Amino acid sequence: MLHIKFYSVILLVLACSTSPVLAQQNQQKPLFRAHAHNDYRQKRPLQDALKNGFWSVEADIFLVDGELLVGHSREELSKDRTLRKLYLDPLKIYFQENVQKPDTKSPPFTLLIDIKTDGEDVYQVLRKQLQAYEDLLDTYQDGETTRHSVQVVISGDRPVKMIEADNPRYVGIDGRLSDLDSQKPPHLMPLISDRWTSHFQYRGKGKMSDAERTKLREIVSQAHAAGRRVRFWATPESEELWQELVAAGVDHINTDKLKKLHDFLSLQAND
Repeated sequence: MLHIKFYSVILLVLACSTSPVLAQQNQQKPLFRAHAHNDYRQKRPLQDALKNGFWSVEADIFLVDGELLVGHSREELSKDRTLRKLYLDPLKIYFQENVQKPDTKSPPFTLLIDIKTDGEDVYQVLRKQLQAYEDLLDTYQDGETTRHSVQVVISGDRPVKMIEADNPRYVGIDGRLSDLDSQKPPHLMPLISDRWTSHFQYRGKGKMSDAERTKLREIVSQAHAAGRRVRFWATPESEELWQELVAAGVDHINTDKLKKLHDFLSLQAND
């Protein structure tokens, strides 16, 4: 009996002494291409994405009674599902516990905020909220960009002129394929996103045509030359399509199936 107690104590001491190492080993390695589309519809918004190594998440927002609520439509909204509660506060805690040194070679963690309606009114409230997280967010001020842990990008009903005029500015603008020739600097428009089915016939089954494969790679090449990343939404949940996106250098792969994309990208990294 004494021997059992002795070994139990030893095991407990070892567990306590190695817990930081174990925590570090269990920390998910970032999958920089992984983007959680409509992330707030997951069972555990943001947390499931982080668990699966996702480095980009998307939240749709509405302004209701002075607060920014997260949901795809007004019918889905709830007072306890705010942008701060679901995303800003948890991200602040996460990056305090998992310190990331600014690294220009790696993409920032992206919080894509889709303003569903009333862009100017929503942005005025959003801007004030983001000020409280300035140590977390990439910031552009007086002609210089300061990298932090998270880059906020505004999509949907984008109040472009208001965003351009901000100084300091805590967000960037999500462009469209029509913006590939834009002269806006990449710190203002860091991302180009568009609907896959509006530009490509390929649906992720069989072979992608040579013409569409060339078109995709030209889009990515042009965006990258301007310092912008690329994302498509409404993409089929197909590994064949994901393979084409990876091969073309698409930066954010859109999915609602976190585990499936995690497994696919993890295999790509190990090949």
